[in-house]
Amino acid sequence: MGKKKKNKKEKKTKVLSKEKLVNQYKLSSRQTILLFGILIATLIFFYPVFDAEFVNWDDDKNFSENILITSLNQDNFWLNVKEIFVTPVIGNYNPLPIFTFALEQKIFGLDQPVYWHLNNLILHLLCIVLVFLIGRRMKLSTAATVLLAGLFAIHPMRVESVAWITERKDVLFGVFYLWGMLLYLKNLQDGHKWSRTILIFIVFILSLFSKIQAVIFPVSLVLIDYWWTSKLTFKQFLTKSHLFLGSLAFGLLGIYFLQSEGSLESSTSYSGFQRIFIGSTSYLAYLVKSIVPYRLSPLYPYPAEFPPIYYATILSFIGGGAALLWSFFKQKKHIFFGLAFFTANVFFLLQIKAAGQGFMADRFTYIAYFGLFYLFAFGYDQIKERLSNPIKYGLIAGILLIYGIMTFQQTKVWKNSGTLWTHVIKYHKNTTLPYGNRANYYRDIGETDKALADYSMTISLKPDEPGPYNSRARLYFSNGSEADLKRALTEYTLAIERDPNTGEYYANRGATYARLNRLEEGIKDLNKAIEIDPDFLNTYLNRSVIYNQMGNIDGALSDLQHYLKYRPYQEDLWFEAGRLLNLKNNYTEALPKFNQAISLNPNNGKFYIERAKANFSTGNLTEAQNDLNTAKRLGAEIPETIWNIIMNGQGG
Repeated sequence: MGKKKKNKKEKKTKVLSKEKLVNQYKLSSRQTILLFGILIATLIFFYPVFDAEFVNWDDDKNFSENILITSLNQDNFWLNVKEIFVTPVIGNYNPLPIFTFALEQKIFGLDQPVYWHLNNLILHLLCIVLVFLIGRRMKLSTAATVLLAGLFAIHPMRVESVAWITERKDVLFGVFYLWGMLLYLKNLQDGHKWSRTILIFIVFILSLFSKIQAVIFPVSLVLIDYWWTSKLTFKQFLTKSHLFLGSLAFGLLGIYFLQSEGSLESSTSYSGFQRIFIGSTSYLAYLVKSIVPYRLSPLYPYPAEFPPIYYATILSFIGGGAALLWSFFKQKKHIFFGLAFFTANVFFLLQIKAAGQGFMADRFTYIAYFGLFYLFAFGYDQIKERLSNPIKYGLIAGILLIYGIMTFQQTKVWKNSGTLWTHVIKYHKNTTLPYGNRANYYRDIGETDKALADYSMTISLKPDEPGPYNSRARLYFSNGSEADLKRALTEYTLAIERDPNTGEYYANRGATYARLNRLEEGIKDLNKAIEIDPDFLNTYLNRSVIYNQMGNIDGALSDLQHYLKYRPYQEDLWFEAGRLLNLKNNYTEALPKFNQAISLNPNNGKFYIERAKANFSTGNLTEAQNDLNTAKRLGAEIPETIWNIIMNGQGG
């Protein structure tokens, strides 16, 4: 009996010690206030985002021109959501951020970017909270935790991930990634729970759906194991086999989509050997910018010729590898964890295998910098005892204030496409992309002279590139005068001379011929465009318009239906298909077209007028009269003859 009482007492003591262990990670009132202060400071330093617009740096492709988002309504909601989760955007598979864009478009529309920016910032704030909680669990002092979370919050390299709407994927995948890390730490420190293990897997999958960079998550958990136990064992990898399988599946899927988009093809003439040094240059730059965030740019274009100085940067790989080995064998677990976490999370983004238009990007460090920031915070804990309170607290405040001011200024760069590309040009004056994109911005806001100057600069930099001629032609085309249409014709011809194998250029020139009423020449170009690229759908749309002008109703209808087969979300085109069928007296087939147009936009009165004709002609008099009454209620102008015939029930 006495022995049993002893065991019971030991068990009670064990429970109490476990409760004490759990309680030590709870935030004190002081720590909560400090965390709240970091969040307020983040709002202040990122305040310029509330005055920012969307930019023509993939915002268009991700949401403002993404038909799955712009066409979303109550009737097609689930169909569009399904398509979002099976359709990559610009070769990237990140359906969860795209889904959030769809919801925002539905709730806020595309004319209030402030709410979209606010949502990015809220997600960043959630990441900051998670980093603070992780810092406490990783046994940093309160001051060091403030430094860790403060750096994560307002370091200037954060700006791109927060201020660029397209990079919703960074802050969204960051929330799930960091949440998973926190849950894993709780399992290690508070005792394992299967409910947490299941939740870790769920947030990991959500992170993968947000950004493919999350494939490194299981490696990060292994590094946490090492930080906790000072050991690396096969079991640590084995217990995460389901996570590694998820990473493998999403990694292969991501590679497939990038290859299908052509994003893995090198945009430079660099050899495979030279690309190793592109990687080492990026790695060194990220290390340096974590301390001195210099020359921050939304785009870091590849140099036209490989700079010999890049060969010397291989020392960053050698030095980083040596530091990892030294810290591992010397059991400097904090140093190893911080450097290994950074290296693992940035390694596949070093552009050793070409992807994208730049050889590095500030956004690639969003999660990776947690490792370096942890290292800085741990280092602070090692020296703080040698410093007086005013110095050690002033050091943290001073560092964060300097970074905060830099972040405030860098955030202004993202105000609009004009400020964005002007900033890029400041550092990269001989790169065509920023001039071309700034020209597109000027074109869209009606500053034609500035747009022409930038297009001309683009052409002067690369006179053999066809793209700038095509862009300048579009500017002339949009002006619409006969003189400008003739200029557009010349520019499209120059683009075709430089690249006769791109269907878009023929399609655009064909549309220009049509505007000049040179219909036969337009048809010839559009036929050529389809021959070269039968998947460029705008060609069918343009040819449909010309066939319509020529009175070829069957040709116009055939092209329109082909277009709608792949782009079924444009109500005006469903209406036009129905109208053409009405002209052919094929009213039975016309009705579904009008129904589809109305389902996409039930507030366009002309849709009901044409459907009323089809209903009346197929004997549906009541439906026809209801359609006309609806059109009248919507303010549509109804021809008196049609009104009288249908409302009086004449004919049939």
